[in-house]
Amino acid sequence: MKSSVLVSVLLATTTLVPAQSFAQSAPAGSVVSPQAGTPVEDRGNPTAEAAQTQEQVEISTPGGNSGGEDIVVIGRNVPNAVRATAEVVNVLSSADIARTGEGDIAGALQRVTGLSVVGNGLVYVRGLGDRYSSSLLNGSPLPSPEPLRRVVPLDIFPTNVIASAVVQKSYSVNYSGEFGGGVINLTTKAVPEKTFFQFGGSVGADTVTTSELGYVYDGGKHDWTGFDSGERKVPGFIKTAGADGTSLTGAQITALSNAKTTLLQQNNQIPANLSGETSFGTSADIGSTRVGVIAAAGISNTWRTRDTIQQSTDDVGGILTRDFRTVLTDNRSIVNGLLGFGAEFGENKIRWTNLYIHDTLKQGRLSTGSTSNIGDVAGIQPFIVQNTSWFERQLMDTQLVGEFKFGDFALDTRGSYAKTERNSPYERQFTYQYNENVGDYTNNLSGLQSATVAFSELDETLWSGQANLTWNVPFDRPFALSVGYAYSDTDRTSSRYTFRYQTAGNVALNDAVAQQRPDFLLSDFNLQTYGIGLANTCVAPTCAPTYDASLRIHGAYAQVEGEITDGLRANVGIRYEDALETVLPGGGVGVSFAQTNLARSYWLPAVTVTWNFASDMQVRGHMSKTLARPQFRELAPQLYQDFESDRLFFGNPFLTDSQLYNGELRYEWYFARDQKFNLAGFYKRIDNPIEAVAFFPAGSDTLQTGFANAPRADLYGGEVELQKYIPLDGVGGDFFATRRLVAIANYTYTHSALQVGDELIASPIQSNGTTASLRPANVLFQDGAALTGQSDHLVNLQLGIEDKASLSQLTLLFNYASDRVTNRGPVGGGGGVRLPDLVEKPGIRFDVVARQGIPVAGKQIEVKFEARNLTGTGYREYQTFSNGNEVDINRYKLGRVFTLGASVQF
Repeated sequence: MKSSVLVSVLLATTTLVPAQSFAQSAPAGSVVSPQAGTPVEDRGNPTAEAAQTQEQVEISTPGGNSGGEDIVVIGRNVPNAVRATAEVVNVLSSADIARTGEGDIAGALQRVTGLSVVGNGLVYVRGLGDRYSSSLLNGSPLPSPEPLRRVVPLDIFPTNVIASAVVQKSYSVNYSGEFGGGVINLTTKAVPEKTFFQFGGSVGADTVTTSELGYVYDGGKHDWTGFDSGERKVPGFIKTAGADGTSLTGAQITALSNAKTTLLQQNNQIPANLSGETSFGTSADIGSTRVGVIAAAGISNTWRTRDTIQQSTDDVGGILTRDFRTVLTDNRSIVNGLLGFGAEFGENKIRWTNLYIHDTLKQGRLSTGSTSNIGDVAGIQPFIVQNTSWFERQLMDTQLVGEFKFGDFALDTRGSYAKTERNSPYERQFTYQYNENVGDYTNNLSGLQSATVAFSELDETLWSGQANLTWNVPFDRPFALSVGYAYSDTDRTSSRYTFRYQTAGNVALNDAVAQQRPDFLLSDFNLQTYGIGLANTCVAPTCAPTYDASLRIHGAYAQVEGEITDGLRANVGIRYEDALETVLPGGGVGVSFAQTNLARSYWLPAVTVTWNFASDMQVRGHMSKTLARPQFRELAPQLYQDFESDRLFFGNPFLTDSQLYNGELRYEWYFARDQKFNLAGFYKRIDNPIEAVAFFPAGSDTLQTGFANAPRADLYGGEVELQKYIPLDGVGGDFFATRRLVAIANYTYTHSALQVGDELIASPIQSNGTTASLRPANVLFQDGAALTGQSDHLVNLQLGIEDKASLSQLTLLFNYASDRVTNRGPVGGGGGVRLPDLVEKPGIRFDVVARQGIPVAGKQIEVKFEARNLTGTGYREYQTFSNGNEVDINRYKLGRVFTLGASVQF
């Protein structure tokens, strides 16, 4: 999409002329008349002046060079990139992102109409889960470094490398057919306007975490950077035993890291949050070609402690079967870097972008609690459980984009290679039980008293390429024909090896040894003296220690966009996609889980009609068919630990694709420059939606999450958005002369309902690995229940005051999301009775962001102050039973976070 669309209100006409010719021929203070682009003196027209100074938004997207994308509109006061596309979009420019004060792009996107952020940077569009959204970088797909998600957690993208973020909510066939709620396209900065060098840093405090109690462990000397020093290197014998399903002797396991990955320690002074960033850009003219380079790097180290109540029940009356209090301390380190090269010559642009993100979470966890079988002993919690974990994610992406124009033809080509890794070595857990005979907690490595360790590793590569050709047909009216082809090839290998420490013959340790702290318990002396070995716990048919997965997609499309009559514009297209998705479980002797082999082809039509019935108003209507494929992690019969929800996930190899039928009607009124009122209604029908379903594994009272296809779901809703600026120069005084009030408000209502009967579906709880365990759909799902992840109400409000002549902003940010289901309720009670759904309560958040520029020695220092979650809204995930009992699955406080930062640009 072209970086800017210049709009002038002069005559009630629909004449369009190329934007590039306007930029070359029209002098400042002129607008373009309908007669062959002849400049006409402006004579102080304020609207025309506004058109000249409108912010340019840099956007790179597939098929973005059509005539409809690169125009000057004469007589249409629809003033920005939203008007330039026939689809329903929201655009966040670099100025919009800066106003939110967010340090990452996920936080900034949370302010967009109909978007909510769940967990660590997962963006939901109109309440739909992450499987219904996709993320692009400069128009090319990104793989996710997180095996529990299909999309990239967007909080790993710092805002200083992003030029714009476009959220498209209506489908157009130049995008992949996997389109449910929307697509989020991030465009990185390419050729800078002028040379700059910027650096800055910040320090922050969390009222619940900073200088408060938390639990940490040593690890390695480089842990603060997020890079392991080699302490957690996984020996080859672990990989061999894990893959083969064999066990290990004490003599072998003495080579494993012990105290540094085992010993949990209390820290009464958790450190503050720190971050630093720098960026550089320059450009030069070489003949008629303008070339540029931009580089950015950042590092952050943040802390979060959660003192959480974790309960569960399989009883239909809500009587607790598990009740624990858990304190988790997360130390998250992110290192990111971007290096981009760009060249512009005439109307052509080439960009080569290289992105690196390394995101690590180091977690210490301590729990105390009871189960239904073992209650309190004289007021003492019978169990203490400690965990130490290291979740390391890495993304490397390189992509080359060329956007060219040859007369009436426009060609854009894109190629990218991306590699993601997720390593989680030494996931340790120790369970101690109170022993009345000795008056202390013991771990004898037998029965409920245990010590386990797991090693996880994931590697994924994504090759993608696409080409789009547009012919701007030289008719009297704008008319463009577009065709394109896209190919993507994703390959993943994943392993998770789990072991339990046990003595020779599985004989319990004596009480004196069993009282020892974890690192002493697993000392070399004890390992050899008591013959302690590692028993492989991931063996057939309960789980698959490894799997290989792939997804290969061929897509081709044809699209027509043009003006039917004055003010009436249509975009009609169809896309053909052929895909093969496979997941092959492996590892160990006797692994016989079913192989997933989804080979499907689809014809996906889309049509959008826009009626520009007044100089500043238009109506859009949209209909399309799209799809959603199961994610690898939803298909793979392998356990994964999600550090955000603190829950284990297990896949279902019998899932199938979901198909979506979409409709939308939207009214848009742009009543002044950068000011608007939008009102929309939308409807979706989803066949075979994939839902997260909670369940209790055999012999366990700990909830896990699996997946199943519900028969059908219907979703409808509406959204309203208002953006208004109020000049304050009439108040009087120099302070208000250049300032204005900013009011941005949006509200989204969404209602969804599952349509469920007694159809047989594949249950997430498998009776064996080779055939599906079929159950009636109304056993797992309740007819009329909302889709998982969907909030009925989303509210965003920004109120602020800003200076138009200098850097000075104060913004109040209000956000509300109503309750949403995280998991379908498990089947419990021993009689196949479905328990209530697990519900999350996001609640209300109130933030304040202030930015002020301070001139010092000819340079400007930007000082930024942030106050987040001033309402002190906590997190709660719970079940409510018919008798009024409530069970808190996860409940903890979230602190108020205060951050002060500064940056300077040269």
